[in-house]
Amino acid sequence: MRAVVIVPVLKAERRGGRGGAGEAAPQPPVRSSESRLEEAKGLAQAIDLDVVLGLVVSVAQPRPATLLGTGKIEEIKAALDEHDAGLVIVDHPLTPVQQRNLEKEWNAKVIDRTGLILEIFGRRASTKEGTLQVELAHLNYQKGRLVRSWTHLERQRGGAGFMGGPGETQIEADRRLLQERIVRLERELEQVVRTRQLHRAKRRKVPHPIVALVGYTNAGKSTLFNRITGAGVLAEDMLFATLDPTLRRMKLPHGRTVILSDTVGFISDLPTHLVAAFRATLEEVLEADIVLHVRDMSDPDNGAQAADVLRILSDLGIDEKDRENRMIEVWNKIDRLEPEAAEALTHRAETQPNAVALSAVSGQGVDALLDDIAHRLSGVMTETTIVLPADKLSILPWLYNSAIVDGREDLEDGSVSLDVRLSEQQALELDRRLGNGPKPEREGWER
Repeated sequence: MRAVVIVPVLKAERRGGRGGAGEAAPQPPVRSSESRLEEAKGLAQAIDLDVVLGLVVSVAQPRPATLLGTGKIEEIKAALDEHDAGLVIVDHPLTPVQQRNLEKEWNAKVIDRTGLILEIFGRRASTKEGTLQVELAHLNYQKGRLVRSWTHLERQRGGAGFMGGPGETQIEADRRLLQERIVRLERELEQVVRTRQLHRAKRRKVPHPIVALVGYTNAGKSTLFNRITGAGVLAEDMLFATLDPTLRRMKLPHGRTVILSDTVGFISDLPTHLVAAFRATLEEVLEADIVLHVRDMSDPDNGAQAADVLRILSDLGIDEKDRENRMIEVWNKIDRLEPEAAEALTHRAETQPNAVALSAVSGQGVDALLDDIAHRLSGVMTETTIVLPADKLSILPWLYNSAIVDGREDLEDGSVSLDVRLSEQQALELDRRLGNGPKPEREGWER
């Protein structure tokens, strides 16, 4: 489908937000209108739309009925006729009334930024959980738009998406049926949440630390995930190339086993429906021992993108103090920078305690990141020597999987002496397996 992308720039946005008198709070970085246009085009192309024209439109005073002024509406209508485009993507939230009025003025389908992101997520969802989450977000978004605005059923939007063909045989504006479907989906997702909680509980019984990847969409998370784990997760230069979260077990340089989690990419103005629907998925980030914030340092707007990611993390419950304790900033794509700029960025990262510069494509700097992760996880570990009696050797596989074993000696009486590094939680679990109770000085331990 041929599409025209429009990026409205409001007067307040051009000024960088509302300025207050006195000691105003520092404003987050403002994204350029050109960057917004490129991102909107990328979103459209991610679902195979043919973007024939992209426009940045200044809006001095938003119109309640159409958002844009009469003159701009006429200009865009002429452009639609000239390029024979049947779809308009407005990179801004539209009210149901604005959307309906613009469709009448332009005689074309109109979707806003939220609708476009939902459409992409609908295409990308592959697991049952992802499909449920996207459908729930779709329905909550449609709930306010399924008014009886059309007189003919053939002009209703399709139930599965926003650019589909004719509507269902029954009017989708029937709010009772819609609400019943939402309730059913919420119940199914509650079961998904319980299943995830059970999985987390099982992982805690064999307590491997969790390392979660977060970041703006197309920052290179999946590429880094594949580089570290050797997995085959889809990784393309495309917005929202992957949607469903992926977990893999991997070993750090010193032998410690961790679970690496690749999460859905974030984006500015992420629809609240999606944040709510994907909360069960994003809770993997809340449970993580270390969070890797992957940033595309080749993007001029990476500062604004980072601010958007931190804002969403804050909404999820990860505050600034929490980020300082367990977040590492991964400055990715240094291979796209000029050699001098890449070297300067690498030196800058070395002077900061929570940053690593690397290229997930070439592998440069990845070893330094893994060493940093291992150092952080081992920083809370205790070195000790354990003597396992012959009747407790069944614990050996658990020790090798959960702890770091630095040395081993097989003794003449059949027991085994191990030099290990354990976290406090692992030490308690070992006591339980040895049947020693809370005191480690009992039989089976040597300090």
